[in-house]
This record gives sequence, C-alpha cells and structure tokens, in this order.
Amino acid sequence: MRFEDVYKQYHRDVYYFLLSMCGNPELAEELTQETFYRALMNIHRFKGECQLKSWLCQIGKNAYLSWVKKQKHLAVKELEPERFHGTGEKKGQAEESPELQCIKKEQALSVYKVLHLLEEPYKEVFTLRTLGELSYKEIGEIFGRGEGWARVNYHRAKLKIQEMIKEVP
Repeated sequence: MRFEDVYKQYHRDVYYFLLSMCGNPELAEELTQETFYRALMNIHRFKGECQLKSWLCQIGKNAYLSWVKKQKHLAVKELEPERFHGTGEKKGQAEESPELQCIKKEQALSVYKVLHLLEEPYKEVFTLRTLGELSYKEIGEIFGRGEGWARVNYHRAKLKIQEMIKEVP
C-alpha cells in the first residue's frame, strides 16, 4: 500500500483521535500532519504487530505529549460541550430551544469537569473509547495491553465518573 493511500484511509481517524485528546481543531490538524510525517520517516519500524491505525494513533499520542512538554504548562483546553457536523452547524441547533441547549451545555460541562479530574489511565481510556471511537482492541494496543485490560479500565472509568457526577453540585 502506498503511503498516500495510508494517509487517505487513516487521516480522519487520526485527526479525531487527536481532537479527542487536545480539544482544539487547529492543534489536532497540526498534530495529525506531524503524526503522518513521523510515520513516513519511521515506516521501516512498523513491524505489523498491531493494526496500522493503532500504530498511527500511538505516534499521534506521542506527538501530542511532545507538544504538551514543549508548552511547559497544561495544554489541554476544556472541550466544547457540543459537537459540530462537517457543515459547521451545531447538531440540533435549529430544533432545540435555548433553554434546552443551556441545560445540555451545563450537563456536558459537568461531565468534562469530572473527566478532567479523573486519574490515568481511566481518563485516557474513557476519552479514547467515547470521543476517539476506538475499539477496546485498539485501545489495548495503544497502551501495549490487551483488549480485556481496556474493557476493565473503561468500565471502571464509567463507574468513577458516575460517582463523581453525583458529588458535583
């Protein structure tokens, strides 16, 4: 497979994975480009022990962590509570009342605040699964663990989040 084909096939997955980590579309795009550059420079190191998508996500994760270290401060900005469609319009904007939008925004902010307080690896596993839409197998590969490990940590993360949300005023 040509590298151009790899880029076309996995660009979107890597971008959304990085977006789930950093919460910033511009930074996610920049890190996606950095990820594919690093992958191209190191394609000879890919041994096929995991899926190509998992390998690319691991490179992306390392690119993000390198960026965070360079910033010398916490670089994770709070994710926007509402997701956007490719058209740039907010989902459900037309059919929801302003009151309902406000309630949903407050609920989402509560979840993101709790998620921010969640310890590792629960925070990352939960984020990869829900926002990055990765499979348990892919998450396990990123961490160098098995699918079962990813499932258990995702389940524990959900329980911790549920408990923490009950405590949020």
